[in-house]
Amino acid sequence: MRICGWVIRAKKFKKVIIVEVSGDSSTKPYVLVFKKEREPELFEKAEELDVGTALCFEGEKSQVQKSKRGVEYVVKDFKVYAKPLDPLPVDTIGKVPVLLDTRIKYRYLLLRNPVEKAIFKIRAGVLEAARQYLNDNGFLEVHTPKIVAAGAEGGATLFPLKYFEYKAYLSQSPQLYKQILMASIPRVYEITPYFRAEKFNTTRHLNESWGIDVEQGFIEDEEDVMKTLENLVSYIINYVRKIYVEELEMLGIELEPVNPPFKRITYDEAVELLRSEGIEIPEGEDLTDAAEKKLGELMMEKGHQIYFITNFPWSTTGFYYMRKEDGTHTGKFDLDYKGLELASGGQREHRYDKLIEALKLKGLNPEDFKFYLEAFRYGMPPHGGFGLGVERLLMKMLNLSNIREAIIFVRDRTRLSP
Repeated sequence: MRICGWVIRAKKFKKVIIVEVSGDSSTKPYVLVFKKEREPELFEKAEELDVGTALCFEGEKSQVQKSKRGVEYVVKDFKVYAKPLDPLPVDTIGKVPVLLDTRIKYRYLLLRNPVEKAIFKIRAGVLEAARQYLNDNGFLEVHTPKIVAAGAEGGATLFPLKYFEYKAYLSQSPQLYKQILMASIPRVYEITPYFRAEKFNTTRHLNESWGIDVEQGFIEDEEDVMKTLENLVSYIINYVRKIYVEELEMLGIELEPVNPPFKRITYDEAVELLRSEGIEIPEGEDLTDAAEKKLGELMMEKGHQIYFITNFPWSTTGFYYMRKEDGTHTGKFDLDYKGLELASGGQREHRYDKLIEALKLKGLNPEDFKFYLEAFRYGMPPHGGFGLGVERLLMKMLNLSNIREAIIFVRDRTRLSP
C-alpha cells in the first residue's frame, strides 16, 4: 500500500522514531513507527526527516494500534520527494496557537493539520449532500455567467469591470438567470460564487463567497420553496452527522439531528418580539446583524435553532419578489440559524406587467433588464427560489467564530491574496 503526504511531526525516543504524516484523504495522520532493531536502514533514513518533508511510503497497518492521534503503520520503504528549504512559518501539528490572519495567509500549509483539514472535508460533504438531495429530487445543475450586464441586488454592491467596449460587473447572484430558465426547466440549481462589493469587515461577511442557489417553477406560493429549503438543509446536516463522524469528533462538535418543518414567524412578529426586548427596528427596514443575533437568542430560548422569517415588507426586498394583496408585504423569506441569516428567497413576480411596474417603483430602468424581461413574455409559470450561503451554514454547524474559517482562500475588504 503506497501513501503520500507531508511530515507534520517527527520524534525520536532512543531506539524508536515516530513520524506523523498528513496526506491523501485521511483526516487523522498516518503514524509511522520505525524501530532500530527491526529496520536499521529505514531507522537511519528516518532520522533525517524534517517537519514539512514530502514523501511516499509503503507499509501495512500495525496489528497493535497504540497511537491515539492516528493510524499506526509498519513501513517497508519510503521515498523523499521534497524537503522544506526553510522552517515552516506555522505549526502544522496544532500545538502552537495561530492568529486568524496567519491562518488565512498559510492555510495551504495548515491544511496538513488534522483539525483544519476536518473543516474542509466537512465543507466538501455539505456540497456532496446538496447535490445528492437536489439531483434525487429532480433538479438540474446549471451554470450561469459570472460576468453580467446588470445586478440582481442593486448597483451599490457591484464590482464593475471593463468588458471590451461594454460596462460589466461580477455577478452578485445567479438570480435573474435562474428565473429565465423557469421558461423551460422547472427545477434548477447552481453551486456558485457570489461577488458583493460590500465594505463590511465583520465576522459574517465576505466579498467572495459561495452559495447553493435553487429555483423551482409551477409553485402555489413561497411555502413550496420553503419546504424545499428546509428539506435540503435537514438533509445536509443529517448527512454530515452520519458520514463525517471522525471529523466532527476531531472538532469537538456534537451536531444535533435536524428535521422539518422549521418554525415560521412573520417579519412583523419578529419586529414585535425584538421591540419587546428594547430593540427598535425602523418601520419597513430590514433587520440589522445585531437584531438578527438577538432574535436568534430569543428563538433558541423557545427551542428553535433554525427558523424562517416570512412576509418581508416590499420596501426591504429586490424588485423581483411578488407582492401580497396588501401591496406592502411580499413572498420573501429568510432562513436563520442560531441568529445568522443562512438563506434568502421567496416567490418571484412572474407577470410581465407587474415586473415592469416593480422595476420602476424601485427606481430601476426596465431597458437595463431587457434580456431578463423578454423571458417573461413566453409563458412564465409561477416560480420561486433561494440562495443558501455555504460558509454561513458551515460556520453555524461547526460553531466557528469567524466566517473566514469556513473558506480556504479569503476575499474580504482587505485581502486580495493569496
